[in-house]
Amino acid sequence: MSVDPAPNTGGGIRARIRDRIAAHPVAAFLILAIPPAWLAQCLAIVLLQDVTPGLLVELLVLLGAAVLVTAAAEGRSGVRRLFSGVVRWRVGAGWYAMALLALPLLTLLTAVVTGTLREPASGWAATAGIYLLKAVVVGALLGNVWEELAWAGVVQRRLMDRKGVLAGSVLTAVPFALIHLPQAFAERGFTATPWTDVALSWGVLFGFAFLARYLLGMVFVGTSGSILILGLLHGSMNASQGMDTVDWWQFIPAVAVLTAAVAAYFAARSGSAASEEFLSR
Repeated sequence: MSVDPAPNTGGGIRARIRDRIAAHPVAAFLILAIPPAWLAQCLAIVLLQDVTPGLLVELLVLLGAAVLVTAAAEGRSGVRRLFSGVVRWRVGAGWYAMALLALPLLTLLTAVVTGTLREPASGWAATAGIYLLKAVVVGALLGNVWEELAWAGVVQRRLMDRKGVLAGSVLTAVPFALIHLPQAFAERGFTATPWTDVALSWGVLFGFAFLARYLLGMVFVGTSGSILILGLLHGSMNASQGMDTVDWWQFIPAVAVLTAAVAAYFAARSGSAASEEFLSR
């Protein structure tokens, strides 16, 4: 008596998973990205007393999840469109100036206004060079472009398409902040960090995430989806915070001022109800 071979259900299972991801790409991305990123950061803090390796793993997880979700939802053409934003450089010199110069200048201005600006020990030219190295090479090209490929290219783009720029940006800010929660313990570890410090760190993180994602969302729309410009702007945020001439918090009001300026630019450029709807819906 012959026995029929068992049916091959592997393809059917893969197809169902692919269809489920395609139906809920944002949720799928968050499920694929956040738990492994948390695990990598926590292990790095506990085992190495240094969160940096965990952040590198997080970057790879974000990139992998972005490609997997986009491939499932939009196919190979969607993956090509996703990566095309990385090389979308023809956006006008003004966007480059805004992305690289606005935040360090506004951060320095904040320090001047508050009377806390410090003279750099190595001179202003060296400080400017270190800033550009951190913002462009270490920040944008090696890290933030690929981070924004995931957050802006996969999550925020879809949420803004459905909910509008403001609401889509605010919704993106929540998981964007959540994935960074373990960093509150990066300096002193999980046992030695007071919970009052953790609460303050998380409060600042969420507040800043709302501002930053709205700014990045407007720039994403204004540059027709240039991930390159977003990476430079994100790198500038991090590098402005780390300048040795200012206090760490002074880049936050700088981001707030720049966000308001970009919003005003879009509102004034057309002066129409459509523009106001674009910024507020």
